Amino acid sequence: MINVVLADDHVLVRDGIKALLEDQTGITVIDEASDGKEALEVIVKSKPHVLIVDIRMPEMNGIEVVAEITKNKIDVKTLVLSMHDSEEYVVKSIQAGADGYLLKGASKEEFLKAVHKVAEGGKYFTGDVSSIIMNNFVNGNTNKAAEPKKEIPTLPFKLTKREKQILVLVSELKNNKEIAEELSISKRTAEVHRFNLMKKLEAKNLSELTSKARKYQLI
Repeated sequence: MINVVLADDHVLVRDGIKALLEDQTGITVIDEASDGKEALEVIVKSKPHVLIVDIRMPEMNGIEVVAEITKNKIDVKTLVLSMHDSEEYVVKSIQAGADGYLLKGASKEEFLKAVHKVAEGGKYFTGDVSSIIMNNFVNGNTNKAAEPKKEIPTLPFKLTKREKQILVLVSELKNNKEIAEELSISKRTAEVHRFNLMKKLEAKNLSELTSKARKYQLI
């Protein structure tokens, strides 16, 4: 039996993954966490075989959680789940000690394959991740990863916790009704937050909003 802990700040995402995993023989979700700090507390208490952790979470992000697990030599395999296939996120995850990296758009078959692979002590990185990046790490060539990163522009504004949540959902192409349902708020409230985000980021459309959010690394 593979015991799993899920760490994601979106309840619907956790519910979906839990339903997928528990539909399989030999896998059970023994606990859940909605932020990074809670994830660390839960795995110490529950001692799962595998932690499936989202990158974007409050308190501590998924990569920071994996780094803490590696630093403290906690006996759990880590599978990072993300909607980003950028080299930077993959490299940081590997440097932190992740056993696997999977995109949220992965098929059911690939998801289950990844869970079994890391649970057995192997490594699993989605096929959408460049093989060149992986080869660099296997060969010990991390020069590219070690290059200085571009400085993140200073935010000329502040976002509330709710605005950050909505910004992530907007980047996932959720409409106002879907956002309202996921966050248990009214559709009108979702519309107001979305309008405020467009105004703060000086975005004329969804594409520009998402682009600026990535520029400031808000998603």
